[in-house]
Amino acid sequence: MRKGILVALAFMLVACGGNNDKHYYQLPIAPQASDDGQRLPSAVGARHVWLSRVNVSDYLAGSGVVFQESDVRYVTASNNLWASPLEQQLQQTMVANLSNALPGVLVSASQAQGDQDQLEFNVTGFHGRYDGRAIIQGEWLLTHNGQVSRHPFILALKQDQDGYDALVRTLAQGWLQIGKDAAGQISRLP
Repeated sequence: MRKGILVALAFMLVACGGNNDKHYYQLPIAPQASDDGQRLPSAVGARHVWLSRVNVSDYLAGSGVVFQESDVRYVTASNNLWASPLEQQLQQTMVANLSNALPGVLVSASQAQGDQDQLEFNVTGFHGRYDGRAIIQGEWLLTHNGQVSRHPFILALKQDQDGYDALVRTLAQGWLQIGKDAAGQISRLP
């Protein structure tokens, strides 16, 4: 009898000891500028930017949010997960960010017929770091009139608070900043 009580107690401790609640994260999309009567560009006659793809490094391609624990060690969270694939979230939010930053330009993830600029992102860092910073690193490639230009980026943004919620918000702010930088370059093209 005493052995049965000890076994039951051990099972209760194991059951209560671990928190297996899963949390899912989606990158927020920045609010659109207020409607000032501008019409959205139509597909006919509008300049078109095709965001052909966003590639992420293999260690970022899993479902878990990545955290860098030291200069050489990274962990992928098992209970703090992306709500949809990170590549997909990055592409969707970048289309929205560029559309907001480039009024009069049709930005899409679909290829159109005719002349268009092509944009591709290669993301090698999109994670939290042990010093409280959110790291976003990689490059974007722009093909304009048959010419390809390469634009590397690296951001190390300080998180305002601890935790995964704050990390995801900070990563989203950094991704928005990269979109604004890309939009600035695109807007200066002839």
